[in-house]
Amino acid sequence: MFLGTHTPRLDDKGRLILPAKFRDELAGGVVITKGQERCLYVFPTPEFQRIAEQLRAQPMTHKAARAYSRVFFASAHDEVPDKQGRVTIPAHLRSYAGLDRDLVVIGASTRVEVWDKVAWETYLAESEDDFADIEEGVLPGGL
Repeated sequence: MFLGTHTPRLDDKGRLILPAKFRDELAGGVVITKGQERCLYVFPTPEFQRIAEQLRAQPMTHKAARAYSRVFFASAHDEVPDKQGRVTIPAHLRSYAGLDRDLVVIGASTRVEVWDKVAWETYLAESEDDFADIEEGVLPGGL
């Protein structure tokens, strides 16, 4: 399970050094793709394969599943981190997420999310008030 918030930087070659506590689980390979709210999702390869199976199980006639699958798979980039725990984020994904130098990398349970630092701070500021209000809808019965 991926947890926590980290603040690495992109190097001049568009590489991200994965947080040390995530490296073991990601060492076998990752898939980086577009996420919602203009962040990037980084999945361990087995988790990406699980999601791919779920999407493949949807009927071809399901318009929303087709649309989601197209973007999800067309933007995906697979890679094995190097010995320093670095992965290259392709230019099209850096552009999509507005990544420059300063990043925020968060653990989001079964995936890692990569955000531009300013975008993450804006998202948090806009979402903080909603956080308290949505718990019961997301977790029936509460904590």
